[in-house]
Amino acid sequence: MMQAGYTMVRYADDFVILCPTQKDAENALELALQWVKDKGLTLHPDKTHVGNSTEKGQGFDFLEYRFEAGKRWVRKKSLKALKDKIRSKTRRSRGDSMETIVKDLNPMLKGWFNYFKHANKWTFSMIDRFIRRRLRSLRNKQSRGGSGFGRTYKLHKQMPNTYFAGYGLFTMKEAHIRACQSR
Repeated sequence: MMQAGYTMVRYADDFVILCPTQKDAENALELALQWVKDKGLTLHPDKTHVGNSTEKGQGFDFLEYRFEAGKRWVRKKSLKALKDKIRSKTRRSRGDSMETIVKDLNPMLKGWFNYFKHANKWTFSMIDRFIRRRLRSLRNKQSRGGSGFGRTYKLHKQMPNTYFAGYGLFTMKEAHIRACQSR
């Protein structure tokens, strides 16, 4: 691809070819198809396409990110997987202390953030809110046998964000702000 004048980003068996024009992209696809055919391989039909990643709806997925409309997002599948892990660690029937639960969550949250820290900044606020809702719901169930999803204003007043910060809960939004500051 370099010899043909194209920029290619590759990781293991996944790759993206970056081109300035639609015509260049189509030519690069033909070149890639011929190369894999000569090696006795095939490209995955669902993953192979030509598109303009600066336009909405024409983006592509690469290494758990979604590149679309000029932005880098976390893939929906990756967000769902994270939320499922958070749900498993914050079951309302979990009888551990808030300190124990936060200590259990933090390594997973830090690792996830370190991989996805280059994603669109709105992702991190949304995840932080989701985590705190889960923890409010869990604490409400432990203390009063309450029900609900932890979304009420009353619960937010009883357990504001600083309540969780006091337990050392890793906050992705704050970590992202720190990561974006010049050193």
